[in-house]
Amino acid sequence: MKMKFKTNKSYSKRLKLTKKGKVLSRKSGQNHFNAKESRSKQLAKKKTRSFTLSSKNISRFLPSN
Repeated sequence: MKMKFKTNKSYSKRLKLTKKGKVLSRKSGQNHFNAKESRSKQLAKKKTRSFTLSSKNISRFLPSN
């Protein structure tokens, strides 16, 4: 019997796996205390960034269907 891995939900909520296998994540520190920051800084925080994660960890935490 083949063992099935469960998706780590905390990882799957924070990371997004693209079609080509890149892992994207949100920038940290953007949830509150943004009122005093300039508009350009606020908009820069909205962008996602590439996240380095080994293929072993990707298959461990974000298994495909």
